Amino acid sequence: MSTEVIRLAVIIGSVREGRFGPTVTEWFVSEAEPREDITVDVIDLADVPLSLAGPVREPSAEMAEALDRVSPRIDRADAFVVVTPEYNHSFPAALKNAIDWHLTQWRAKPVGFVSYGGFSGGLRAIEQLRLVFGELHAVTVRDCVSFHGGAAAFDDNGRPNDVAGSDAAAKTLLDQLAWWALALKEARTKRPYAS
Repeated sequence: MSTEVIRLAVIIGSVREGRFGPTVTEWFVSEAEPREDITVDVIDLADVPLSLAGPVREPSAEMAEALDRVSPRIDRADAFVVVTPEYNHSFPAALKNAIDWHLTQWRAKPVGFVSYGGFSGGLRAIEQLRLVFGELHAVTVRDCVSFHGGAAAFDDNGRPNDVAGSDAAAKTLLDQLAWWALALKEARTKRPYAS
């Protein structure tokens, strides 16, 4: 087994007031941080005021400052986990906006998903995100972590009600991300990715 450490960026996709994303993220990070093969950087989109006008060739001074804070972190990452709710059978607009502001940073890197929501547990948001990241030449891993019922799937301490199942799902996701991150990093080093 490789001893190389991968840099994992965990992105909180919801920016709504009263959102549940930070609780889900905190749990997931508690699963990832003990691993010796992963270092975690949490990127909370609520802290990154990206213009909703969409990417422009010459961003305003405020946008340039926001991008200077977040773009290098996304670029440095070897892998990503997107923590997302499901809004109207899809994912949050702020998440799509952040993805669109960063086109090349996702290329030839793996992306995993942790979702939460009502009946579907956010799985419909994940399916749409797979299409978006595929267009950006990212590799989405097969397995994900999904919480049906959103906040009802967690106890008062911010832990999943189904600890064993959630922990097993997180381990599978992290194992897949680590494998893909190392394989793609080695491939990019030997032969830079051109799209």
